[in-house]
Amino acid sequence: MGLHPTSVNENYLEELDQVEFWLAKEKFYAIGEIGIDLYWDKTFQKDQEIAFTKQIELAKKYQLPIVIHMRDSFDEVYEIVKKYTSPELTGVFHCFTGTIEQAKKIIELNFLLGIGGVVTFKNSSLDKVVEKVDIKYLLLETDAPFLTPMPFRGKRNESAYTRLVARKIAEIKNISLEEIAEITTSNAKQLFKFI
Repeated sequence: MGLHPTSVNENYLEELDQVEFWLAKEKFYAIGEIGIDLYWDKTFQKDQEIAFTKQIELAKKYQLPIVIHMRDSFDEVYEIVKKYTSPELTGVFHCFTGTIEQAKKIIELNFLLGIGGVVTFKNSSLDKVVEKVDIKYLLLETDAPFLTPMPFRGKRNESAYTRLVARKIAEIKNISLEEIAEITTSNAKQLFKFI
């Protein structure tokens, strides 16, 4: 449950009221995707920042992890999350494609890195980052219907392709696919309190 940054517009405060209404009424496992997206449009950047902050506060209130969207906005997102850092605030930086320095900053905040199909792309440098990050900080994800892993890049993504992401990470880490599945599943269970 959450208000995606690309959906933040003139009526975002009403939308946030709906988010809180449903958080109080139903069971959810996370708040997200939330964050800041400066790729498509910067018109509502300030409003996106306010919406992000309010949803972090909701995450703390309802003791839920957050799923962070940060397209072309790592620094802005990082500074906001850093202000709210506490043992209760956890989550994942969804579709992480950044640098090792950014990965370290995320881990220091007690967050995980969501790794999807981009890690399989030939010209992506994400494999070099994943190689240096302990697997206990990684989650597997798809971003379906987008960012389809190789060899299906350009087609519609689907959850079944997560195995291709896992296979690539197993190759990078030089460990078995089963071990990747076990560890990343455990990471997800702990983060989303499926245990």
